[in-house]
Amino acid sequence: MKYIDLEKMYQEIKLQYKEDAYKHISGLLQKAKKVHYQDWQKNPTLKGDHEQSWRAFKGKNFEKLVRYIIENEVKDLGLKVINGTLLERKEFLSEEYSRVKRNVAVNFGEYGLHLPDVDLIIYQPTNYKVVAVISTKVTLRERIAQTGYWKLKLFSDEATKHIKVFFITLDEDGTLLKRWPIKKGRAIVEKDLDASYVLTDEPLEESKRVKLFEHFIDDLRGYLE
Repeated sequence: MKYIDLEKMYQEIKLQYKEDAYKHISGLLQKAKKVHYQDWQKNPTLKGDHEQSWRAFKGKNFEKLVRYIIENEVKDLGLKVINGTLLERKEFLSEEYSRVKRNVAVNFGEYGLHLPDVDLIIYQPTNYKVVAVISTKVTLRERIAQTGYWKLKLFSDEATKHIKVFFITLDEDGTLLKRWPIKKGRAIVEKDLDASYVLTDEPLEESKRVKLFEHFIDDLRGYLE
């Protein structure tokens, strides 16, 4: 599959939209989809379903793009961000990653310690304390209830109850846009998560737990104070 440089594409829209560039990521991905389709036609999947291939690509690369956007600002706060799957590797982990893994693992009692299903992990490199975990999804249908579950599991243990659980999404199905009448996905965010941050140019009725993406770093900074 042809490499699509989403980071470069993001920098290009940032020149045009500046601080509001994040609101145009859905449009960026639509442009990337055309390139993806042209390449897919040269070597289509067995079932001939481009949409399925594209959804997998889109989800995986949305996560990478979110990390790219926040990484430097997270670093400026004295923190580091890594992919959650990095800690799931069976091979040898460095001391740093091994300690981060221990600090984010969920205690299932007699059934052992298990990592939460999250996409990004933010931690303090000086003491390996995990500050927050993030699920990054294009729509809420893709795991919002599961993210709420992991928040409850982390909160139930003194060792992990301080960890903030965030959901970062394009919300392309509009689940979070309105407060009332409230949809199930938004209800889960409002009740069970610490916050959800939305990358959209659609009008969003914000609350303490549903906000535009531009508030993410300021909120994270506030949790450190």
